[in-house]
Amino acid sequence: MSEYKLNNAIAGRNELLFVPLGGCGEIGMNLNLFFYDGKWLMVDLGVSFGEKLPGIDVVMPDPSFIEERRDNLVGLVLTHGHEDHIGAIPHLWRRLRCPIYATPFTAALVRRKLDEAGITREVKLHIIPAGGSFDLAPFSIEYVPMTHSIVESHALAITTPVGTVLHSGDWKFDPSPQLGAVSNRKRLEEIGKKGVVAMIGDSTNVFKQGVAGSEADVKTALFEVVKQAKGRVAIACFASNVARVQSAAEAGRAAGRQVALVGRSMWRIDECARETGYWAKMPHFLSEDDIIDLPPEKVLMICTGSQGEPRAALARIANGTHQRVFVEEGDTVVFSSRIIPGNEKEIYHLQDQLIDRGVHVLSDEDHPGIHVSGHPARDELLEMMQLVKPLALIPVHGEPRHLAEHITLAESAGIKHPVLLHNGEVLKLAPGVPTIIDQVNFGRLALDGNRLLSDSAKPLQERKRMNESGLAVVTLVIDDAGELIADPSVSLHGLADPAEVAALVDQISEAVGQSVDEMSPKDVMVDHLVIDRAKTSLRQVIKRQIGHRPQVEVHLVRV
Repeated sequence: MSEYKLNNAIAGRNELLFVPLGGCGEIGMNLNLFFYDGKWLMVDLGVSFGEKLPGIDVVMPDPSFIEERRDNLVGLVLTHGHEDHIGAIPHLWRRLRCPIYATPFTAALVRRKLDEAGITREVKLHIIPAGGSFDLAPFSIEYVPMTHSIVESHALAITTPVGTVLHSGDWKFDPSPQLGAVSNRKRLEEIGKKGVVAMIGDSTNVFKQGVAGSEADVKTALFEVVKQAKGRVAIACFASNVARVQSAAEAGRAAGRQVALVGRSMWRIDECARETGYWAKMPHFLSEDDIIDLPPEKVLMICTGSQGEPRAALARIANGTHQRVFVEEGDTVVFSSRIIPGNEKEIYHLQDQLIDRGVHVLSDEDHPGIHVSGHPARDELLEMMQLVKPLALIPVHGEPRHLAEHITLAESAGIKHPVLLHNGEVLKLAPGVPTIIDQVNFGRLALDGNRLLSDSAKPLQERKRMNESGLAVVTLVIDDAGELIADPSVSLHGLADPAEVAALVDQISEAVGQSVDEMSPKDVMVDHLVIDRAKTSLRQVIKRQIGHRPQVEVHLVRV
């Protein structure tokens, strides 16, 4: 498909389009675009973690497509405050320069990100009451309260003259969320009765049978676990799960323990929850310094680092590098969180470190009650379809296998037009039958230090190859007669043990030197021919001796 087709669709102005640039076919990096009557609306702008690029912790969608059209971008509307929905804002906002709309708790989180980025005064951040409505012509938007693993998660009812779209955001049906609103089934049903042309839907837990489970059950389980524990207790969970943090704190206090927060993001959430009234009556937490001299049986710590993040509090506690907090034999660490796909290795390594210290480690793998998901399982997905009755369903927020299964589920529920969509595809939602009409450019950006690079950028790909296969560097010094004036200098990185290096370096130096000496007088005066010959010779030696194909660099100096 071509840009020409997209331009024709836009020229028509009476077609409602949906274009995901991130979050469709993957979990994280959510960036969704809606178009009608010459204007664009953006929903969410998030990041993803755990990408397998050396030195890269955070990746985000490339917004170039909408950046080129930002004069017609009416705003960025946020469904909730999780990083995969708001985390890219401080990095990408200056490329978009649009107003931002969020409910109070989400706005509190965003404001702190803007402060850290030094752009607070540049951004128009509009606070919309939870459950509120507002207009961004030609779109009318209603926040529909939904329960999730963070307070103030909302679905968006986006209405245009050609129909209403329900963007589900992240959600589940939890009758007892402990904090925040219950999903508004009544309003969903009312919106459905008026007619919904399409529902953009969360697919994360489509393979899970039944329902996601309730935070009330987690609270009961945490009370029991903490009651039975003997030494210190540390509970690791996502800081953004305010209800979970509150339940952990209440479990500690019920067992006669003093409760401390450990980790910067925990304290940031504490500020936001108190600022927005969710923890108005919550006793204040102790700091790390406050618990140093307390008896172990009187301590409960709520920690960051449930995903094995190497710089988070729990990782430093486990490896003994935390300056103030420690655990020892007989203590208990509770992982009250799920394993995000891709983080298994880091989490299991962290748990092994704790077990080696004699710590009791509990996770939802062996204690299922200590965590429930914030995303809907199959029964909830079906109920949502029955309430909303959309003509079309477009699965998002899932890997390809999730999206495909969500399509199958929608078909079984009688949805007329389920559509399997990919990032960058342009879907005409209305009027008429939903149809993919074009493909636009999309991609990923990696945060490399203080700069953004395409994830296919040469420095990142070279770093990845070096990390996977090692690096060999050869320096050649050739005089103006084409003669080597010294033996080639060789350095190896990540390829051999110290005891092997000297012999391997000698072999490489001899082989490379000989290959250059054998070149014709004409060829040896051409830089790229010398470099190619040296690389080939070097690779042959390393392949023969240790079976590797490393990243190779040749530095040629002519004197």
